[in-house]
Amino acid sequence: MSGLPEVTATEAIQLAEAGTWVLDVREQDEWDRGHSPLTHLLPMSAMTERLPEVPTGQRVLVICHAGSRSLRVTKALQDAGYDAVNVAGGMLAWAEAGGELVSEGSDEPRVG
Repeated sequence: MSGLPEVTATEAIQLAEAGTWVLDVREQDEWDRGHSPLTHLLPMSAMTERLPEVPTGQRVLVICHAGSRSLRVTKALQDAGYDAVNVAGGMLAWAEAGGELVSEGSDEPRVG
């Protein structure tokens, strides 16, 4: 899948803060533990049924835990005509780059 467009986590944070749509393809339990308030959850396992939720006509950044699932989803979205870009390193890199994290519940947000 080489040749797919990628951005660094730092670039992704800047783009998300500027309004670029960020698609988090992790599963619900991963999301609940820690996610960016700038992302939209659409688990890879539900992508087929929920594809219409992904906006068309604009760039979509795709993120997962470490970058593997998001690469596969980026490829699939590109094949379907979307302007999809992978976030290299996933949420691990996002957190390392200082991106904001929130959790669903009272636990401290975390990725992993």
